Amino acid sequence: MTDGHQRSGGPEHSHDPAAIAHRLNHRRRPSYLADFVYGGIDGAVTTFAVVAGVTGASLSSAIILILGMANLLADGFSMAASNYSATKTVTDNIDRLRQVEQRHVAANPRGETEEVRQILARKGLSGDALESSVQAITSDHEGWINFMLVEEYGMPITKPEPSHAGLATFAAFLLCGSVPLLPFLFQIPDPFVVAMVMTGIVFFLIGAMKSRWATAPWWHSGSETFLIGGCAAALAYFVGNALSSLQ
Repeated sequence: MTDGHQRSGGPEHSHDPAAIAHRLNHRRRPSYLADFVYGGIDGAVTTFAVVAGVTGASLSSAIILILGMANLLADGFSMAASNYSATKTVTDNIDRLRQVEQRHVAANPRGETEEVRQILARKGLSGDALESSVQAITSDHEGWINFMLVEEYGMPITKPEPSHAGLATFAAFLLCGSVPLLPFLFQIPDPFVVAMVMTGIVFFLIGAMKSRWATAPWWHSGSETFLIGGCAAALAYFVGNALSSLQ
């Protein structure tokens, strides 16, 4: 099905048994889309902010390239390391809570069974259906622990890989953040104007790409990201221009 058909009210996916099984298996894989979008937007915004600020201060193209490349590598690595640490915090917490539930099930299975019963009762089950569901969940130790992680703590079962999250952020930062520097690197006439246009396109494309996984139309998401990036760039330019008077 096309995206347009999905958004016009058609079915979003097939309900063939084989397609359902494939979809459920695929959804167990962690997604690093958010990490890529995060790095891409920040890379484009911060590097263009450097370009805009230095241009506003009327400094040379060589200074723009030096500061821009320093920003790409230092800020990109810093963001990747921060995202790695943040993701690792999440995965470590999931592991900790899993161990907590394993100890609770081993030490007090009746109490944990009652927790399962009350969780299912709040979902509307009662009578024989409730008891048979409780029995089915608690008879599978791994499934029991997973159930408690999701229902009691709101934790995901699928853990993201911290190194993959960090690499996705770093790659996106370098890819999108290098765009504002290209006109200066290749000595294109009116490099700042070209950088401004190219960076605006990057902002819009990132936003439009995000709409594939959101409810907003592509043009709305693209325009929103373009506006956010443009505001950051404009602020940096005017600050740089104001500081140029201190030279």
